[in-house]
Amino acid sequence: MFWTKRVVIGDGERGLVYRNRQIEQVLLPGVYKLFDPLNRMQIVVHNIARPEYQGNDADVLMQRLGDTLAPYFVLADIGENEVGLVNKNGKLEDVLAPATRRLYWKGLVDVQVQTVSLAALEVEANVARRLRQLGVLSKLAVIADVPVESTGLVFIDGKLDRVLSAGAYAFWNFQKNVAVEVFDLRVQSVEVSGQELLTRDKVSLRVNLAASMRVTDVVVARTKVAKISDYVYRELQFGLRKAVSAKTLDELLGDKASLDADIFAYVRGQLAGYGVEMLGVGVKDVILPGEMKEILNGVVQAEKSAQANVIRRREEANATRSLLNTARLIEESPVLMRLKELEALEKVTEKIDKLTVFGGLDGVLKQLVTIKQ
Repeated sequence: MFWTKRVVIGDGERGLVYRNRQIEQVLLPGVYKLFDPLNRMQIVVHNIARPEYQGNDADVLMQRLGDTLAPYFVLADIGENEVGLVNKNGKLEDVLAPATRRLYWKGLVDVQVQTVSLAALEVEANVARRLRQLGVLSKLAVIADVPVESTGLVFIDGKLDRVLSAGAYAFWNFQKNVAVEVFDLRVQSVEVSGQELLTRDKVSLRVNLAASMRVTDVVVARTKVAKISDYVYRELQFGLRKAVSAKTLDELLGDKASLDADIFAYVRGQLAGYGVEMLGVGVKDVILPGEMKEILNGVVQAEKSAQANVIRRREEANATRSLLNTARLIEESPVLMRLKELEALEKVTEKIDKLTVFGGLDGVLKQLVTIKQ
């Protein structure tokens, strides 16, 4: 008939009937003949293979259909302090932000909306795992991975909220500003290099320092000091400058251990009450200017030459004294004199190829050595 419209809705479709641009009814799969003599009716067919309602009049449908909405749609009405988890056929597929309203077609896809309160703030482990698989966890939450021998601090709107032990965490990033800082509790090294300093006797030098530290109280270290590493570095600089300026160059070069002890005592006192423990301090290098090196080398060379002269004189005196004692023994013992003569003859015979002896051995000895009668 001319006054009716024939409408066919497929299995994977739903139809919305508008009369005078106002929603009138929802059509399920089937064949319909709708009375429309004045051609004021409009039918919009939706494919429900993708269950999200794609129209721009979702709020109008919620208001006009009221209680009759439930047979056709799943209504997701998320509160201001909630997050919506959209499960499709039992699998998490989407997350709805707070204060979100959305319609999903019922039919082909089983859609369930689970609301999660933001009062807990932390994302449950199983939910975080599913969101990570979707690749959207980093967009919706603040992720914190706290390694072993580390501690994490959670700040909400700039205020410390909790302390985290080792593990993986995620916090909803809605409505509140969430920040997580991770602190390493292992021993850390600090290098202070190239410090230009003056000793007590006004000698300019450059010192390299190495130190080891460890954070013992994370909360105190974070809340009392803006950046603990910078604070430790600065105090090491001050301690090094104070210790070097109190000693002469000779004292520094002669006893570096006392310099290390002075720096360590100063820095350890300055760090008390800030949640940091100084474990050790050591001066690695003391670098002198070129002209000062030459002067020191000259001094050392002169000292060593003087020591060498003293040793030489002492050895010469010892040798002379030994010769004098030997002479006295020879003078007192003719037999010892004879043995010395034989030793001298032996040394002479080693240096000549042929020796002719006339008059016996006594003649040789008398000609070589005058024997005391």
